[in-house]
Amino acid sequence: MVESTIGRALTDLDREIAAAVRNGPSIQRSRPDDVAPPTVSAPDLAMPEYVEHHDGATEIGRLSAEAVVREFEAAAKEIETMGAELIERAKQCEVLTRDAFAVTEELKETAARYREEAKRIFVQIENCSLVMAEVRTTCTELRDKIAVPIPADRLKPKRDEPRTTQK
Repeated sequence: MVESTIGRALTDLDREIAAAVRNGPSIQRSRPDDVAPPTVSAPDLAMPEYVEHHDGATEIGRLSAEAVVREFEAAAKEIETMGAELIERAKQCEVLTRDAFAVTEELKETAARYREEAKRIFVQIENCSLVMAEVRTTCTELRDKIAVPIPADRLKPKRDEPRTTQK
């Protein structure tokens, strides 16, 4: 059988009491000023306005009804407190939603700036490409103009001219 936590605590307490009784006067005795008075929260004695006792109800019936209505009233107040906390959370959500919309607008502006920059770079690259194509065309035309074919008779050395030997 499994011993409960309360059972173990009582057993430990029993052992401590037994040891204190065996050891006699060496026990530290507490003075009345060392003991704090117990704190018990008493229920609100005023009954809620929405109920009143009926004539002829017994004392036990009245006390029981009051106890039950007080418990229900305490629960109702807790529910109202939760409602107030829920409203506070809703307000926080509204602030968060407003902030999210503001951030979303900033993100849209940033995205638009990125698109404009992409367009600028796109045009710049295409312009550079066109300039490079023009440079290649111009270079080819110049090369063709400069590199006029040399007739074959001009490539052969004449017999009258001395030949130079290469080392």
